[in-house]
Amino acid sequence: RGTSHQTPDLFGNRSRNIWRKPQPKVTFNDSVVELRKALQEKFGEQVIYDEQAADMPTLQAASGQLPELLKFLKEDAPSRFRRLEDVTAVDERSRCKRPEQDFTLVYHLVNFDDPGYLRIKVPLAGEFPEAVSATDVFPVADWYEREVYDMFGIGFRGHPDLRRILMPESWPGHPLRKDHPSRATEMDPYTLQTASDLAPMMGDRILPFGDADDGSMILNLGPHHPGTHGVLRLILKMHGEEIADLDADIGYHHRGAEKIGERQHWSQFIPYTDRIDYLSGVQNNLAYLHSLETMLGLEPPSRAVYTRVMLCELFRIANHLVWLGTFAHDVGAMTPVFYCFESREKIFDIIELVTGGRMHPSWFRIGGLPKDLPEGWKARVDAFTVDFDRRIDELDKMLTDGPIFRVRTEGNGVVSLDQAIEWGMSGPNLRACGFSWDLRRSMPYSGYDKFDFEVATASGGDSFARYLVRLEELRQSLRIVKQAAREMPAGRWMADDYRFAYPQRQDGLHDIESLIHHFVNVSSGPCPPAGECYRATESSKGECGYYLVSDAGSSAYRLRIRTPSFAHMQMVRQMSQGGLLADLITILGSIDFVLADLDR
Repeated sequence: RGTSHQTPDLFGNRSRNIWRKPQPKVTFNDSVVELRKALQEKFGEQVIYDEQAADMPTLQAASGQLPELLKFLKEDAPSRFRRLEDVTAVDERSRCKRPEQDFTLVYHLVNFDDPGYLRIKVPLAGEFPEAVSATDVFPVADWYEREVYDMFGIGFRGHPDLRRILMPESWPGHPLRKDHPSRATEMDPYTLQTASDLAPMMGDRILPFGDADDGSMILNLGPHHPGTHGVLRLILKMHGEEIADLDADIGYHHRGAEKIGERQHWSQFIPYTDRIDYLSGVQNNLAYLHSLETMLGLEPPSRAVYTRVMLCELFRIANHLVWLGTFAHDVGAMTPVFYCFESREKIFDIIELVTGGRMHPSWFRIGGLPKDLPEGWKARVDAFTVDFDRRIDELDKMLTDGPIFRVRTEGNGVVSLDQAIEWGMSGPNLRACGFSWDLRRSMPYSGYDKFDFEVATASGGDSFARYLVRLEELRQSLRIVKQAAREMPAGRWMADDYRFAYPQRQDGLHDIESLIHHFVNVSSGPCPPAGECYRATESSKGECGYYLVSDAGSSAYRLRIRTPSFAHMQMVRQMSQGGLLADLITILGSIDFVLADLDR
């Protein structure tokens, strides 16, 4: 599709000439009015409010102004934005209507008091521009800025450790720039010499010993250690059994998912999302479609909404069962993993009946679902839900009061609430610090406001608290699945706006307009209006968000995936310093990460 150096522009492609409505503007929180007044008083014309922003309030500021602006928003704004959600960039040089800047830095912030997002854009000019680091205000910006440097070649003045994070040090170029090849056929052949050039960096270069000989040693944990749950390499500086320092060498599972998203049309990318957090199945589909459907102004019908919720919660249960079984195994309990995987297979039998797939069904579509629920679906769901609560109780009895389990997890990997917010934690790991923040409740999406469930929380912020939260989430997800199955509405399973959605099959068989839309949407893909949207969902491991930028074409101009595992892995250093090597395995297991989610 297209050339290797720019977004697809096939001969005869008329997608950008198609008339479409502008991106619909969502209603912003009332607190935005007070925020604008405060910004005007504090910064005057140095910070510009974007009146055209459609998905969230958006500000524009110069790079030098950024640290002061972020500090004001975090500490002094009328309604504070306490968490930095994400940092990324956009290469503007291949736009249809190119702006003055060459690159744009994009910061997304979260407001917990008046739930909502805020975007800050920083325009940059030049081939390899430099911005001011935000790490002094938001420590979580460390890895995000390293990723922007790695993928775009943008420097950050004042960053404490600016180096590549996903790509090897010897990698030529920066992959998410528009002038970097997308396909392997446009690059040099991968040979034995290439492999030797890409050898991992020695551990003592990542964590130098320094001048003093204090008896410490460097230990590599992974990338082939079962305790790392995938190809993760941790470099440990050890004093005996005690961890003095730690760094993570990630990227072994990097597959260029965001670059692929700029090559496939909007519908074609859906199957790729399943491979991000590969244990959460259709929850990945929903995260992507939440942003895309918001940008399109598309509302799926009620039957599709309830079906999506039911399947997402079944996958949340499946994810937590894998986590619970493997976490228990990490700390020495052998039996729970067999109980967990038996129940997980029953869930996959339901998924297979409904979708035809098991782990990666790729079953959600823009505007709804590809097919209606099959005959016999409810009986199969009821057969699982009728006694699964007893299985949860069995797991509870096996682990919760076990003396070895308690000793291995209580007081281990402790994170305070302030630290969790400062370092971008979300999902069960954040709620284990006593904070009742769940996007299904705080910023409802996909009909979750229609369901009755409790937000699971615990106190202590340690590995045991994280276990308690996920154990309770098994019960609450089961509760939601029962409601969705019991109250499943009748009617359509696909939106009737066929400019963007695949028509229901019977419609394509009976009228030519539906057939034409089906042909166009399958072949070249739907064409959203020019615009951008960021939304996140409460996925199994935390908040998973997609930032989509449309240039009015049939594929994303920029597709950014904000995964929970990336932020959580950055915290492992703080959680494990001063602890024992054996405790590190417990900490890694307790945060629930997946390498495909971490590396994308």
